[in-house]
Amino acid sequence: MPAFNAVLGEFDRRDAQVLGISVDSVPCNTAWKESLGGLNYPLLSDFWPHGETAQRYGVLRAEGYTERAVFIIDKQGVVQYVDIHKISEPPDPQEVLRALDNL
Repeated sequence: MPAFNAVLGEFDRRDAQVLGISVDSVPCNTAWKESLGGLNYPLLSDFWPHGETAQRYGVLRAEGYTERAVFIIDKQGVVQYVDIHKISEPPDPQEVLRALDNL
């Protein structure tokens, strides 16, 4: 997620908003953001009801945590792009920027 901090201007130029969503609580998210040195985009909590948003997007695992996923949702609320990674593989913001350019 810190990699997205470095290229936020590129998302701004494409009129795109970066959001992070976690099934952790707000205090956990706050501590995690601080441990990373901060994030310059919103990190939302999908804690209660636990993982409801993740479940609706099909990325909540039975164990209660999520897949590492990127969604591009257009201004009409339609999902235009989905990229799901292994937990150990963070998404590449350059791939997401290319996907935006191809929409």
